[in-house]
Amino acid sequence: NLPKEAFIGVDPWCISIDTAQRWERAFSEKQQKLVQTTKNLVDEVWKNRPQAEINAVIVHPLKFAGRSVADKLKDLRKRLLQEQARGIIFTALDEVAWLYNIRGSDVDYCPVVHAFAIVTINTAFIYVDKRKVSVEVQAHLVENEIEIREYTDVSSDVTLLATDELDTVSTVKRVNGGHQAEENSNLIWADSGSCCYALYAKLNPDTVLLQQSPLALAKALKNSVELDGLKKAHIRDGAAVVQYLVWLDKKMQDVYGASGYFLEKDSVKKEKQLQSLKLTEVTVSDQLESFRASKEHFKGLSFPTISSVGPNAAIIHYSPKAEACAELDPDKIYLFDSGAQYLDGTTDITRTVHFGKPSTHEKACYTAVLKGHIALGNARFPNGTNGHALDILARIPLWKDGLDYRHGTGHGIGSYLNVHEGPHLISFRPHARNVPLQSFMTVTDEPGYYEDGAFGIRLENVLIVKDADTKFNFGDKGYLSFEHITWAPYQAKLIDLKLLSPDEINWLNSYHSTCRDILAPYLDEVESAWLKKATEPIGA
Repeated sequence: NLPKEAFIGVDPWCISIDTAQRWERAFSEKQQKLVQTTKNLVDEVWKNRPQAEINAVIVHPLKFAGRSVADKLKDLRKRLLQEQARGIIFTALDEVAWLYNIRGSDVDYCPVVHAFAIVTINTAFIYVDKRKVSVEVQAHLVENEIEIREYTDVSSDVTLLATDELDTVSTVKRVNGGHQAEENSNLIWADSGSCCYALYAKLNPDTVLLQQSPLALAKALKNSVELDGLKKAHIRDGAAVVQYLVWLDKKMQDVYGASGYFLEKDSVKKEKQLQSLKLTEVTVSDQLESFRASKEHFKGLSFPTISSVGPNAAIIHYSPKAEACAELDPDKIYLFDSGAQYLDGTTDITRTVHFGKPSTHEKACYTAVLKGHIALGNARFPNGTNGHALDILARIPLWKDGLDYRHGTGHGIGSYLNVHEGPHLISFRPHARNVPLQSFMTVTDEPGYYEDGAFGIRLENVLIVKDADTKFNFGDKGYLSFEHITWAPYQAKLIDLKLLSPDEINWLNSYHSTCRDILAPYLDEVESAWLKKATEPIGA
């Protein structure tokens, strides 16, 4: 809309290299220019801005991390030499946290620290508000030969990095001695998708290696300690979800006269309830959080719970607000998508339930979603396959009826880190960075169906990618499969058994049997009896 030769100002700290370069190309078509502002204009007019919180950095111990900082730095420096790079800049907060085995609470729901990192062949730096760094954290960083610099020093230090003078400012004494960079190692590595344009602008573009951070894949390939922790975290989390369903089932019957989780009858409408007894999307999700909070290693939620009734469940990223959310309704579908942060793993689970009498259409839609969920989870595929190629498996049962959903089917999960993690994903959208699935990755399996103004359905488990034991090995590629690590029942009364194949019924019965056995030690007598009923074998 601007005239030719206009100047468009941007805060270079707030956009990535990719975004800046894409805008520059678009603007140049009208001889317009992108200009970096020296100050953020919103900050200039933000009166009474609250002071930044000083949240402590914590050490993520080896018993949860599974790999030492020294090991991670050693592997990283090998990659630098392979790519003829002498240094790399990290601005993605989860990569800084993972590399240095630290965590924090600077971002809601994500246990990360506001920090930058620079690693060269010989040195390592972290840029963080030093008031957040305790004596213990300082000792951990120094022991790993990491120089602690003020958060704001990153700008001038990238300038030094550009002229190969950064190592001269390091005061950390190296026990292991330095490494000799190759003579032709003159590149600075920056991830164009996450590195901010402000830092890139300080480098000579001819000597910048613009490609995905090597930590993206390294972080996604979980080690044995992380995998063990994730499995244990998901068992405790599954117990919390079952406790919640038991509580909610009873409440829906007591407060609203619902037929409940198991029976399929019309609700007996009760007289209007006292305000104090009313169940809302927010009050019930608070109760779910309290069940999780009682579990070992709980640190908080991994994202705001999507607790949604009826038409609200058709809004994919619905976020209920206490003052304006819906009341629970025994005659409508209820969808809850939730997760938690535990010291040993991050969780993300979705279940869809009905406490009254679901319609034939709702059952058919739920069953189609379940069939896609089972098909993807049971997939076997050769090494080198990416999630884009598998996404169709979760959609075919819906496509048969002319239905679909407008979101991806799976994302990686962090190990006490971000609940959404790349670089892999399962999506209908081809993505330039979508790397092939590999053993030891985590990925969600979450197809859905959403009918505007009526209801929404989604089912989500976390899977681990593992080697498949196939009869043959065509092309010597090696084959992969998935292992479910999420444990909570699927509601039998929402399933139209006529639409399930014998194999699907067998899988469901097997999953429910395992679910019952795994969760039993975490439940009391009443909860165990409820789960036993919820996981009874079903027949065609």
